[in-house]
Amino acid sequence: MDMRHQDIRDSVRQLCEDFPGEYWREKDRDRAYPTEFVQELTQSGFLACLIPEEYGGSGLGVSEGAAILEEIQAAGCNGGACHAQMYTMGTVLRHGSEDQKRMLLPGIASGELRLQAFGVTEPTSGTDTSRIRTTAVRNGDDYVVNGQKVWTSRIEHSDFMLLLARTAARDEGERPHDGMSVFLIDIRELKGKGLEIKPIRAMINHATTEVFFDDMRIPADTLVGEEGKGFRYILDGMNAERILIGSETIGDARWFIDKASAYACERTVFDRPIGQNQGIQFPIARAYAQMSAAKLMVERAADLFDAGEPCGEEANMCKMLGSEAAWAAAESCMQTHGGFAFAEEYDVERKFREARLYQIAPVSTNLILSYIAEHVLGMPRSF
Repeated sequence: MDMRHQDIRDSVRQLCEDFPGEYWREKDRDRAYPTEFVQELTQSGFLACLIPEEYGGSGLGVSEGAAILEEIQAAGCNGGACHAQMYTMGTVLRHGSEDQKRMLLPGIASGELRLQAFGVTEPTSGTDTSRIRTTAVRNGDDYVVNGQKVWTSRIEHSDFMLLLARTAARDEGERPHDGMSVFLIDIRELKGKGLEIKPIRAMINHATTEVFFDDMRIPADTLVGEEGKGFRYILDGMNAERILIGSETIGDARWFIDKASAYACERTVFDRPIGQNQGIQFPIARAYAQMSAAKLMVERAADLFDAGEPCGEEANMCKMLGSEAAWAAAESCMQTHGGFAFAEEYDVERKFREARLYQIAPVSTNLILSYIAEHVLGMPRSF
């Protein structure tokens, strides 16, 4: 398979060799954050690849970022612990003030600061972002924030977070998504001062939480861009997020396919390798074909993004196709290993759980299909 940015891929694979399956199994059992792994990625400059050189980053594109995350997953590691450090800053980079950029971006590039948390989803709104209830009300030189977020991952391992809140009621704007604003808030200063964090134990070790805001006061200069235009700002970053997540699913699929193929060749039952049986061969081969096609879509989306061209269609499709290819590969790997797939030491069950997430987050398959039907095929809006 043709691999772009091979020098980057080789460096990432070499780094990942120091973090074998035993490391990830221990983190998974203890629900612990892979601090050492994230530090190595940061010090190597990989997580700052999308930050312009003037702010201390590498000034590379989403194409290079996709190569980094794909190789992390293909090596059996988990980029979900830190992938948001790569792209969440994009909202500030594109829409923040120069003061906000200078305050934040060099620190992210050096690893002194972490911006990995994005507070969007709420318990009552789910994927209907227009119905969020968290409010930010202007009060003198401050905003006062009240509300709740859920599935806010990595906030306990972040210094800052981006927060989407309503600064005007839903029915006051021309469109339902008007009246929402984005704020860059300093978690370190606000914990215990109107900001409460409660971890959620989940199937996947992604350090996810609920976040509560109770009369939390934040300075007015934490507003990113213009008041009321926050939804458009976060949409700008979603294409990059989906492309990069799509690349992770390709890496997962590669890991499952390699693992399944190797086991199918070495495992002997009824005096023959099980890989000699078409019932074992064909699902793995089909998963490889699905993965190869999805990888081309990831590359197409990344190229469009880096060229500054519209890529909403491709970004959504690459994430959907990648998540389905990864799941097909995961299923074939589980079936190939049989009972041993359930044993922790093979790492299959851990990666199996991790791969399932991406048909749900960061955007569900059904929403992607709705987007394609409405915005690409011109069908009536379904909701």
